[in-house]
Amino acid sequence: GTSPHPPSKMKVLVGVKRVIDYAVKVRIAADKKGVELANVKMSMNPFCEIAVEEAIRMKEGKTATEIVAVSVGPKNAQEQIRTALAMGADRGVHVTTDMRLDQELQPLAVAKLLKEIVEKEAPDVVLLGKQSIDGDCAQTGPMLAAMLGWPQATMASELTFADGGVTAERETDNGTEVIQVGTPLVVTADLRLNEPRYAKLPNIMKAKKKKIEAIDAASLGVDLSPRIEVVEMNDPPTRAAGIVVEDVTALVDKLKNEASVIA
Repeated sequence: GTSPHPPSKMKVLVGVKRVIDYAVKVRIAADKKGVELANVKMSMNPFCEIAVEEAIRMKEGKTATEIVAVSVGPKNAQEQIRTALAMGADRGVHVTTDMRLDQELQPLAVAKLLKEIVEKEAPDVVLLGKQSIDGDCAQTGPMLAAMLGWPQATMASELTFADGGVTAERETDNGTEVIQVGTPLVVTADLRLNEPRYAKLPNIMKAKKKKIEAIDAASLGVDLSPRIEVVEMNDPPTRAAGIVVEDVTALVDKLKNEASVIA
């Protein structure tokens, strides 16, 4: 349904996930049960950065009044919340757990935890990244919307708020589609939604004073047990080096006799 608030009074809950930095070359751990996380640079998931940026733009455009950044993760996930606060979020909620974020704490469990935070905070809009670059599931947003019984605008590349409703342009496999939905709603951010800002030094200093509320995940009374087990992880096979051929005749010969591409 539509929100009782006019569009200028929206409260936004934005999710931020701690992941291996996108520029890091990921290595598989010796036991082949996952990737190596020790001594690896961690950052905010890039799609979460886009979600945070969109929330800040909503506030700058007087659509939102308050932005609450929420992260589920270990003690160090505070770093990603501080980044969101330095970008412009107002306060943070840290749901603490030592479960491994890239494979042990799975989207269903995260959605259940976020549902508890949504019921506590009562936002009008939940903004999440469309997916995280570690699990690549793209499930948390849709699962959360389903659990709340809220409409969802996933993979959003443009958002327009008016009269308590939202017009969203969505990226799909065969083009874009435009949908209209009421609030409260869940939005997941796609790459083209915006270009996230860098936090300025004075804002990084100010962010140190902003409040982060810590809540133990175990205290929220939801089942966090993983539904999927990683049996083994391996690097993809390395490609053989390419060759340069002298001319078209040689190319055709190789395609026919070595690669079996042409009969």
